[in-house]
Amino acid sequence: MKSVCLFFNVHLPFRLKKYQSEDIDVVHSYEDIDANRAAVDTAADECYLPANEILYRHLMANKERFAVSFSISGIMLEMLLRFRPDVIRSFERLVDTGRVDILAETYYHSLSFLHAGHEFRRQVENHSTMVFDIFSIRPSVFRNTSLIYNNDLARVVGGMGYKGILCEGSGHVLKGRTANQLYAPPGNETISLLLRNRSLSDDIAFRFSDTDWQEYPLTANKFSSWIHASLENTDITCLCLDYATFGMHKQAGTGILDFLDQLPDEVLKDECFRFTTGAGVIQDLYPRDEYDVPDMISWDEDNMLRNGPGNNCMQHNTLKKIYAMETMVMGCGSQAMIDTWGQLQSADHFYCMAEDNTTYNRHPNPFDSTEEAFRNYTNILYDFEISLIRQHIGLSRQKASAYSPVYTLY
Repeated sequence: MKSVCLFFNVHLPFRLKKYQSEDIDVVHSYEDIDANRAAVDTAADECYLPANEILYRHLMANKERFAVSFSISGIMLEMLLRFRPDVIRSFERLVDTGRVDILAETYYHSLSFLHAGHEFRRQVENHSTMVFDIFSIRPSVFRNTSLIYNNDLARVVGGMGYKGILCEGSGHVLKGRTANQLYAPPGNETISLLLRNRSLSDDIAFRFSDTDWQEYPLTANKFSSWIHASLENTDITCLCLDYATFGMHKQAGTGILDFLDQLPDEVLKDECFRFTTGAGVIQDLYPRDEYDVPDMISWDEDNMLRNGPGNNCMQHNTLKKIYAMETMVMGCGSQAMIDTWGQLQSADHFYCMAEDNTTYNRHPNPFDSTEEAFRNYTNILYDFEISLIRQHIGLSRQKASAYSPVYTLY
């Protein structure tokens, strides 16, 4: 059997309020609650609920040959629980079919792997715990933010007990080999690598509604024929997409939801094909070759090199500052401050500071310029640091007052 793996990334930027310099040391809440609620409502009504309904129908109609995997960030789960618990119930209904998997990832959709090893592990563990608490699933496959990956990540994630990693099928790493098979990191026999089929994934994510594209319009029948051809001599193909593609990035009027509805049936017309979760593929197949990635790659390497995390002064300075706070934050004794620190690590904040964030963050930049995004974030960071210092001063005073020396009189 040939396997098609559908991976959907479910995440929205955690929106910060407009925070001026005069707010520093006065206003200590940073979330734009109204903007977050509005964004979640839009995503729920235009994408998550209608797309989930489509997938549920196919899960019920093709019980042996259709499955799907989701990667849902921890802050996304938090916002859904707060604002749209009906969407959580919709995902639970999918999971209850027994053919939907949830991947592990960093809780805050962060860049912690690049900057703070202990924090990275903490976030991944907290995310997996939350997934189990909600869906009763223990994730076995990991997906890093923006599919950022190298050999070191495989070593760390494999050491945490995960069996697979979803990463980019990079042309300069593959060197003419196919992305459509399982790989293994060099010298690592405990973990398998699932590679995103870049061309097929981007045909949907970026080219679907491009009227200048020579293949426009893209129909489910045409696309399924490409899938069938791509797997002629291989095992699997991994389609990795932002779930918001279906109804938000590509609105319903483009026919994208109809495409999603028709695709499973078109692929399954060939009886040699099935849809499988990433965990299912790893259980059924063995890696065929090594995938040696000493340097960092991501799902869009060209843009990562130019605009990626830490590649301009604004990003570099803020990333350095937020992760320099780790020891102080973890020792502050306040879970609320630890959570706030985590929210401030969301990669979306730093992508808003990129010269061109249209690829990395396809949601509109809430700020008028990259400089404004930087100033806003820096103001918040200053206030957070002041609050953190005061928290430590308060702890020191508490410890001092708790100490009462005993004097012996002679």
